[in-house]
Amino acid sequence: MTLRWFAWFAACVPLGAAADAPVASVQPWTPMGVSSELFESHPAFDPKTGELYFVRSSKSFSGWRILHSHCEGARWSEPTDAPFAGPGTEADPWFTPDGRSVYFISTRATGSLKSKDLDIWRADRAADGHWNAPVRLPAPVNSDQAEWFPRLGTDGWLYFGSNRPGGFGKNDIWRARETTPGQWVVENAGPAINTAGDEYEPLPSPDGKRLIVEADGGLYQSLRGPKGWLPRTKLGPAINVNGSEIGALFSPSGKTLLFARDTGEPKSGEFFVWHIEGNESWPPSCGGTSVKP
Repeated sequence: MTLRWFAWFAACVPLGAAADAPVASVQPWTPMGVSSELFESHPAFDPKTGELYFVRSSKSFSGWRILHSHCEGARWSEPTDAPFAGPGTEADPWFTPDGRSVYFISTRATGSLKSKDLDIWRADRAADGHWNAPVRLPAPVNSDQAEWFPRLGTDGWLYFGSNRPGGFGKNDIWRARETTPGQWVVENAGPAINTAGDEYEPLPSPDGKRLIVEADGGLYQSLRGPKGWLPRTKLGPAINVNGSEIGALFSPSGKTLLFARDTGEPKSGEFFVWHIEGNESWPPSCGGTSVKP
């Protein structure tokens, strides 16, 4: 997440399998109690409780905070700070499929509002269901530059974005693996994913066969080949309307993708659902229809 999202890229060439998805397969998702006039993005559902976690910020996409809400029967509850919230700026929550851990980014180490101070943190769930105190991942996972959007893949790598030196351009997609307790190796995700421009957010699919990448101009996709990730292709115009698409989340089946887009006034950032395969009943509804027809 960065203020660079607001450099619009209108020309979205439909490439790859996703380009064949009909326009009707993408719909707004505006859950009552969550959707507001501010900027909502980066959704995540707690596998243990079903609670919705997301990022809310100003209309100008600043002041990021992780909020959470639960279903109260007819609507989602009034969002409140995440139970693991800390000072500063926090964003990009992601739960492991078993619900035992949540990854996110935070400036809590300094309490600043500067994106340069964003690091990757992880909180583990205690036996009684409460969250233990979050732990900052060590170097070389974190650096003295910004880290973004940590997502664990089925291949055992933790994918994330970073503005650290040694990449192909500006922000790049990197990945880290814990080889022994407390010891990590980090490597660049490579030229099939990264360019001389900006790549911020990597999202591996639940089956590990595709990687969604948020980069300059919106959302891209890379498929896994026999020797690694194949060159990325841009998702079609049904997905990339104006280049502001961010914060993607796969459903557990991988058949649906939830993401955010800046729609401008009066509500700024809103959620959208892409039914990649079929018409899966996801995201979870709460008391009636939450998706606009």
